[in-house]
Amino acid sequence: MPSNSRGARGRPASADAGHGKTRRAIVKLLKSDGPLNSARLARRLDLTTMAVRQHLYALEREKLVTSEERPVPLGRPAKYWRLTRDADRLFPDAYAELSVALLGAMGDAFGAGGVQRVLDSRLARQQAEYTARIPAASSLEAKLRELARIRTEEGYMADVRRDGDSYLFIEKHCPICAAANACQGFCATELDLFRAVLGRNVRVERIEHILAGEARCVYRVSSSRRPE
Repeated sequence: MPSNSRGARGRPASADAGHGKTRRAIVKLLKSDGPLNSARLARRLDLTTMAVRQHLYALEREKLVTSEERPVPLGRPAKYWRLTRDADRLFPDAYAELSVALLGAMGDAFGAGGVQRVLDSRLARQQAEYTARIPAASSLEAKLRELARIRTEEGYMADVRRDGDSYLFIEKHCPICAAANACQGFCATELDLFRAVLGRNVRVERIEHILAGEARCVYRVSSSRRPE
């Protein structure tokens, strides 16, 4: 069998695709019906309870589902599964369309200058919030790790990696991608935001960009004090 026909851990790619389809079905049921136990999910999906549990444990490792125990008339409490907030990203977001429409309306009503004032106001608010959480006296690495925590909370799935004398600040998801596509000013203000909260002696350069068709946004961050 060709090497590209096998998925993770040597499984056939068709098996991975099947698992993905089943897990999407589980997520959809939990979204539409609310918390369910594995037996109820198994009946709805025409699978064994054990198979459903394995899929649920995989979704739990991805932090897409969580469980709680509920009492039953006889026997041990039953485990009911529900979606986490992280699972919201798996569903269409009507706010994206609304954000784009609002940006267009602001441009029509107030012109480019009005839209820029809104972006500046958003930048000032974010800078105040981030600065309150990122101590100015911290090391660059500590600042970046706290920034990654903040951005992950906001849906950017951020991470920090060391790369020689610099760091890579990686964002694997863009929760405002639709708005950023409609108004490039969002991306410009993000660079300004990072530079402001990381300090005057820090250089921030975007080297990968989701809006340019790449899979993620990546920023190279380094101290500007080091020799050129």
